Order: sequence, then structure tokens, then C-alpha cells
Amino acid sequence: MIGQVADTALTSMLDSGALRVAPAAVAAVTYAGRVVAAHTHGEPRRDGAATTARTVFRIASMSKSFLAATALSLAEDGTLDLHARARTLVPELSSARYGSEQIDPTLDDLLCNRAGLAEDNPWGDEHLGESREWLTGVLTDGLRLPITPGTEYRYSNLGIALVGRAIEVLTGRSVFDVVRERILEPLGLADTRNEASSYPADADLAYGFRTFDGGATFAPEPFLASGALGCIGDLFSTVGDIATWMGFLGAAFGPSGTGEVLSAAARRRMQTPRTVIPTTNRHAGDRELDGAGYGYGLVVELDHRFGRVCAHSGSLPGFGSHMRWHPATGFGVVVFGNSDDFPAARVATDILADVLTRLDAPAETIRPWPETLAAAEELDSIVRGRRPIAAAAGLFTRNVLRDIPVEVRERRLSEALSATGSIVDDGRDFTERIVSASDPAHLRWSIQCQRGALLCDIDLIGLNTPLVQRFSMSVADAGGRKPEGEPSLVTDHYRVVAG
Repeated sequence: MIGQVADTALTSMLDSGALRVAPAAVAAVTYAGRVVAAHTHGEPRRDGAATTARTVFRIASMSKSFLAATALSLAEDGTLDLHARARTLVPELSSARYGSEQIDPTLDDLLCNRAGLAEDNPWGDEHLGESREWLTGVLTDGLRLPITPGTEYRYSNLGIALVGRAIEVLTGRSVFDVVRERILEPLGLADTRNEASSYPADADLAYGFRTFDGGATFAPEPFLASGALGCIGDLFSTVGDIATWMGFLGAAFGPSGTGEVLSAAARRRMQTPRTVIPTTNRHAGDRELDGAGYGYGLVVELDHRFGRVCAHSGSLPGFGSHMRWHPATGFGVVVFGNSDDFPAARVATDILADVLTRLDAPAETIRPWPETLAAAEELDSIVRGRRPIAAAAGLFTRNVLRDIPVEVRERRLSEALSATGSIVDDGRDFTERIVSASDPAHLRWSIQCQRGALLCDIDLIGLNTPLVQRFSMSVADAGGRKPEGEPSLVTDHYRVVAG
């Protein structure tokens, strides 16, 4: 079923308009770190040889996630302090100014795009291969910041490149060597490299092209060299390697989130917003976003229907790429094209949304604490048996019956039942009446009545022995899953696994 759904999504969403502007492209749906379906297009070198799922494309700024993981690996070792002032390793940064103010960003600020440096995509692309000496000169001459440091999101290739510079100063090695040793080789990502010349002569390597007439003609675009800014965009890779990478990162949220190569905690930090991105800046299409942010080398979107989606685009002269995945289900999409006009982000976004929609994927899977289920069942028994709420006092923190006294609760329950009619036994056991949960300490369930239903909600406080700190009852709306007037929430799409 997964393969069929993936193939259908690829067929539907990898459209001719996108394919027209790149000589070659590949799009793959992944699950749990492996490719389950891939569609290819065109000729990667325009020499008669067809694109395959093994074709190597340049992935540009998708490289930043590998740099971020390397920085976190060094931080876990105690070798690198991300919260140290960047000037301790890159002293030339002391010349940067915001107005008349000398700035003093941390490496964390730089890695999360909140150091106040200017957005520099067009400039950064052209300087990927410049020397370390050139970079020293640029920094020594001084940088002028357009916004207050530490306050807003600005995507800065130079800022993230300075994290790579700090790693080189600290280790005395090229940053790519450190990335390869700590991340690529342990994960078996043998097709991910930073120089075209490092591949065998017979490698299926996509060349770069540019078009200025919507794909009517293409001009070859030479590979940019890997230099002082290389760590922000120099990698080449395949859909298979990126499938492994996405699976490795996304698995950090699951029960098998182990610590080989990089701890699950560090990987979750990469995939957690650290700098807010206004959602109007995201190319969301028809999707509704509850929020977005930049983590460590990754963009994190909070999709209103599907929850956390992690992603990053890549764009250099001659190439466009995008990877995105849904940690809650393990599905991902990676798309490459060898033209910078190729809309990889839009295509990948549409494919993943189509896959998740066809599968009716949950935004998250919640496993309530045993104490949550036990407290809910006890309260359910009390309410359905019309026993006094005070009988549950032993389940509550002391605020519960002070915030809303027993007599008020009893009156409100009577008023609710006057609207819904008496409680009835509909033959379902408690677990069948669970409606939703926002986390393991929360639960909502329904109680069937003659003319509708009651909804009960509890929230527990996470003490050694969890107790109910909030308990409410309300009349369900016509759908039976939400109180009247409650807005749509992403938690409506969480899947609850009880027991």
C-alpha cells in the first residue's frame, strides 16, 4: 500500500511545468530511511544517458544540516561550546557592527540564523569557493548588520559558514573532513561528498544548467568550487543517501531514538524551532501553518493538519533541491533538479502533503500515561454513575476543587445534562470513547447521552505520582469531538494509543 500511495503522489505532483525547467530531475518518497518509490526525468548531462535514482546531484544548502549535526556532535563531546561567543574562535568577527554597537553573537546565534547578519543568498552563492584568506579579509573589513542581533530571523550563509570556520580553528582540520568522519562515514553515506572530482570517472553525476526562457534552452553552469563558504552548500548526494539522513534524524522522535553517531536529544534539538520565522515567509501553498522556525540547519514547520514537518531547500546556480519529512510517521520526500529554476521545494511539499493526506496520517501519536488513563476511568465512573464529584478528591491536586467548587461543578453538570438528556450506556468501553489527547498527561473522552454527548477533559501534573490538576466537562458539538466554539487544533489529528 505504501508503495502504491507514494507512486500515485509522485505521478500527480511531479508536474510537467516543473520538469520543463530542468534537463533532469528525480523525486523520491521515503519511509523509515529508505526509498519506497522514485520517479526520474530527463538526462543529467544532456548526453543521452537517462536519470536514475542513483544519479548524484548537488544539494546546496541542504548541506547545512550536516554541518549542524557535526557542530552538535562536537558539542556533545565537550569540544565545542555553541553558547560561547563566536569571536573566541573567529576573532575577526569583532569588527562587525550594528549601528555603532559592537556585536557579540554566540555560535548558537549564527547556526540558528538570528545573529542579525544580512540575508545573503545571491551573494553567498557566488562566493562558495573563495579562500580562507579572502574570508578573513571580509571579516576584518567589518560587517554591517541590518537588524538588532539576537532578535529576528535572517537567513545568513555567511553566519552559518562562520560555524564551519570555528570548527576548523578548533580542530585544525577542514570542516568537510570533520563532517565526513563524524556523520557521513558512520551513517554509510558513501554517495555524499563535497567535490565533483571526488567521484569516480564513471559516476552518474548530474551537471548544472541554467535557463532564462522557461526551459526552452539551457546553458551549462560549471560547478562552484568548495572553499571558505563551502560548508553551507557544497555537498553532492543521492536520494538514497538523503533518505537515510532523513530517517536518521526523524527517528529521534520515536521509541527507537538511539544515540549512535549523534544522540536522539541532539537530533531533536536540530528539529525544534529556535528562531521564529514569520509564517508569511513560508511557501505554504494551500496549507495552513500554526508556526515555523529555524532549528539547527533545518526549517521546522508546524502544519495545522500534520504537525511537525522538518525541511531544507538547496539552491545554487545550476541546481535546486529540497528534502522534507514528517517525524510522526517516518515519511519523507526528496527532490533534485539540475537547474536553479526547478521548483524543488514546491514539488516536494506537494508530494509529501499528498502522501500524508492519502494515508490520513496522524499529526502525532500519543500514548497516555497509565495514571492518566486510570484517573480518567475513575472520573468517568463517577460521572456516569452520578456520584458526587467530591468522591474523586483523592485524584486531584488541591487547586481543583478550589478553582471550581464542588457545588458549582454539580450545577454545571446538571445544566449540561438538561441540554443533552440523561446519560445512556451505548455499549462502548472506556477506551472506545477516548476522543483525543494533546500529550500523555491529557485526555478527552465522551459520555453518550440521550440527545448528544458530554466531553470530559483532564490534565495531570507530572509529579512522581501524577495527579489531576484540571478537570472539566462540556457539551459536545454536533460532531461529538469538540466543545461548542472550540477552534480547530492540530491536536484534533493526534492518534491516541491507549494501553
